[in-house]
Amino acid sequence: MSGLAITQLSLSHFRSHRLTRLVFDGRPVAIHGPNGAGKTNILEAVSLLSPGRGIRRAAADELARKPEAIGWKIAAKIDGLAAGHEVETFAEGSDARVVRIDGKAATQVMLGRICRVLWLVPAMDRLWIEAAEGRRRFLDRMTLSFAPDHAEATLAYEKAMRDRNRLLKDQVADPHWYTALEAQMADAAALIMANRTLALSRLAAAQQGAETAFPRADLSLMHPEGEVDDLLAHWGQNRRRDMAAGRTLVGPHRVDLSAIFKAKGVAADQCSTGEQKALLISLILANARALAADLGRAPILLLDEVAAHLDENRRAALYDEICALGAQALMTGTEPGLFDSLGQRAQSLGVAEDGGLSKVSE
Repeated sequence: MSGLAITQLSLSHFRSHRLTRLVFDGRPVAIHGPNGAGKTNILEAVSLLSPGRGIRRAAADELARKPEAIGWKIAAKIDGLAAGHEVETFAEGSDARVVRIDGKAATQVMLGRICRVLWLVPAMDRLWIEAAEGRRRFLDRMTLSFAPDHAEATLAYEKAMRDRNRLLKDQVADPHWYTALEAQMADAAALIMANRTLALSRLAAAQQGAETAFPRADLSLMHPEGEVDDLLAHWGQNRRRDMAAGRTLVGPHRVDLSAIFKAKGVAADQCSTGEQKALLISLILANARALAADLGRAPILLLDEVAAHLDENRRAALYDEICALGAQALMTGTEPGLFDSLGQRAQSLGVAEDGGLSKVSE
């Protein structure tokens, strides 16, 4: 099985890259170099070829190379789900980010319909012990990979909820102001929860019986105030309580993601740091396996410094699973030796910093 792949990538005035052009052949890509050289910036550029704000969740005006700050551009040729595509995304000065697919203006949501990109970055290492917001974001990224319409549903829900919250803060009591907004929220919430449930089901199936060196994680959704069968009725009946709080207290925006280390029956937040990392890797691999089964093509994987916290055997096992999937995985590490067990199965790129500029060599 061959995976989805980027065949060419160009970065112009993006972060530490003034002008970088890369050609890929579909194999995994081992990117090595010292800290601060600009390795992660390459991964961030690829992450922006999918819907959303990328692996760092940066605003468009934060991505331009300093001190010029004239804007930035990422261009790529992608061997996508149904065909090849040329994708550009850019921002000029302080303008909003623009997306073009095959020379035509496009929405970010459309990026998710031609390609799938999954990632694991060091900032996610504390996922299980920090606030629920990060886990919801992680859940929704996985969900988006299975259901491209999830992004539109989430945006619709959040917009309607912001408008409702504004009414609550202004102490508006007239129910007519709320009726249409709550109906919009309920429609979007139903789709959000259905998509999330689908994602958890696909992840569970992909982990069942999988030949993997990484532990299985049993996932479930947690509702802080209990699951509500009829959100529309609940919001209508609880406006006074929400008004006192100044916000909507129940809904998909409050759901948390729970994970159990199945072999030990231990909650993820009670596991060791190494076990938590292994669970995350396991979920990314399960996500990739499920997508490969659904689409017939493995997704693109972005794995930032993933090898640093794995022993030699686990590293080799990870690389074997990636290659067995046929996935194009872009992986970073400070030393080329971290990728020795890949051998000729991967491309190798070195990144160095020279006078504040990133330089890439093969």
